[in-house]
Amino acid sequence: MSRDAAIAAARDLLEDGSYLEVMRRRVAIPTASQDPESGPQLRAYLEQEMLPELRSQGFTGEIFDNPTGKGGPFLIARRIEDPALPTLLTYGHGDTVLGLDDGWLPGLSPWVLEQRGERLYGRGIVDNKGQHTANLMAMEAVRQLRGGRLGYNVTVLLETSEEVGSPGIEEICQQQRELLKADVLIASDGPRLVPEVPTLTLGTRGALSFDLVVNYREGGHHSGNWGGLLANPGIRLAHAIASLVGPEGQVLLRELVPERIPDNVRRALADCRVDGGETGPDINAWWGEPGLTAAEKVFGWNTFEVLAFSTGNPAAPVNAVPPRASARCQIRYTVDRDVDSFLPAIRRHLTALGFEDVAVEPVKNGAEWKATRMDPDGPWPSLVAESIRRTTGKAPMIVPNAGGSLPNDSFAVTLGLPTIYIPHSYSGCSQHAPNEHALVPLVREGLEIAAGVFWDLGEQSWPSR
Repeated sequence: MSRDAAIAAARDLLEDGSYLEVMRRRVAIPTASQDPESGPQLRAYLEQEMLPELRSQGFTGEIFDNPTGKGGPFLIARRIEDPALPTLLTYGHGDTVLGLDDGWLPGLSPWVLEQRGERLYGRGIVDNKGQHTANLMAMEAVRQLRGGRLGYNVTVLLETSEEVGSPGIEEICQQQRELLKADVLIASDGPRLVPEVPTLTLGTRGALSFDLVVNYREGGHHSGNWGGLLANPGIRLAHAIASLVGPEGQVLLRELVPERIPDNVRRALADCRVDGGETGPDINAWWGEPGLTAAEKVFGWNTFEVLAFSTGNPAAPVNAVPPRASARCQIRYTVDRDVDSFLPAIRRHLTALGFEDVAVEPVKNGAEWKATRMDPDGPWPSLVAESIRRTTGKAPMIVPNAGGSLPNDSFAVTLGLPTIYIPHSYSGCSQHAPNEHALVPLVREGLEIAAGVFWDLGEQSWPSR
């Protein structure tokens, strides 16, 4: 019984086909939460696939209906070895995006796992079925090697609506606070920064979506007879947006960005590289806040994005001055600014420049997560980073907060936990597109890393929060 033996046992789950067998079943369940008819499949993933396996490993568990009535169910499973021991909370989501069947390579289906060379194709193989499956299988390998005990308690939280904004997860964390009580959250989601180097992510940027709208009149009017007499809402809105963000992506309204990047965050990001991989886009080095590195732009700064812009009828333009224009905008932000100040600041700014006619409208029922971040120099990141270094021989990149968003505020704020994510994927994995795939070497290393971490947690005292 040794750490090396635990890592080898986890690695063997891939080599002997055990991991692939499990993933064939899980990929085959079409849990696309963006499909309004997916409810039975979402419940089946928890009820028929996950809960029986967890019970066979000594967990007790229960499925909870979504308290908002707007998403899929939740599974909370617990294995208590001793109430006096510390507790690990781990998380995953069983839902996926739509299959987008017609866009896959010839012979591939989103709901059939297939290996081609060093790639494993299938919807959910990285986002997120494959990642939480690797963690749970590695954990069970460690437990079996230790005679049925890890040396700490474990709680598993699985949701089925992450891809539609995680409705209900905040309510579940509030209502089931006692069941979810823990000392740390360690989970896996998202990609590594670069495929060859492990990554630790300690939080997420927040996301705030809103609409800018100019609405002048009922119906369009002939551009020959009325052009030059009627204000064009599309032009007006374009100028309003141009007052907020410059032609090279710099946010001009400085109330929307941090005053500075904290020193500990800047030090951590100095070791982080951003790489889209072979299938990712080339980075536009000239875009965004000047003077920042690529890592600082996406992990340490706030961005203003226009997600959609509409005026007139783009699909069939006519010779008319349109009556209305709207833009769906989004701010991705760090903890360094109060999100509640953003929309009032935009309103004041537009009014001061004479854009009283541009409405600022919050998006009702839109996906919104608040920003979280943990100190990259803190004891939990140091402990997990050292475990990964021992396993792989590589120092992981430590990201104080991811560029994208997860419902991490429910864990970090509502439950008050240190939060660490260890991605087992890479940014070129096509996770929200056709041909979603995992790299076999990263699956192998992910199983090894997870086994090393779960072994080490049973060998030492845990840091305080």
